[in-house]
Amino acid sequence: MTGQLETSARRYEKLAKDERLSGRDRARALLWVGTALSKNGNNAAAIEVMTTAAREFEDLAEPEDWCVAHQKIALAHRGIGDLVQAARHIEIARSAATADSPLHRVRLDTAHGHILLSDEATRDYGQSVLDGAAQVAGRYGLGHQLRSIEGIRRSYGEPSSASTK
Repeated sequence: MTGQLETSARRYEKLAKDERLSGRDRARALLWVGTALSKNGNNAAAIEVMTTAAREFEDLAEPEDWCVAHQKIALAHRGIGDLVQAARHIEIARSAATADSPLHRVRLDTAHGHILLSDEATRDYGQSVLDGAAQVAGRYGLGHQLRSIEGIRRSYGEPSSASTK
């Protein structure tokens, strides 16, 4: 998706409407439409699309995908500065998390830490959450997630984990 967000969103939108795909795959495509919109800074539209995907996952009884949708909705709310809704949705995702793989945990903790860093009152806790996510990412060789964590830290003027060790 990197660098071609509008093209990606259009392609995923076609997949979301493709009746040859399962309902779950169409809902996942819809979630990726929202992800592309959010990454392109169109968070309000992303929230609408991802909320629809979350409802579809709920109707399909797909708890893991439903959880991921709420995580992405939380980040889109953070993107528009609505930290109350961001915190609400990340807590939904965290409390409903069923998969306990290192990758899933790191993604969820990274999103949680990012939201916490966005609020001056919870910034220290956010840094702590990101520290934990970075340790797990490093332990399991999750380089993409580790780079994401470092990017979040840099965007808040926080030192990288490499410079604090």
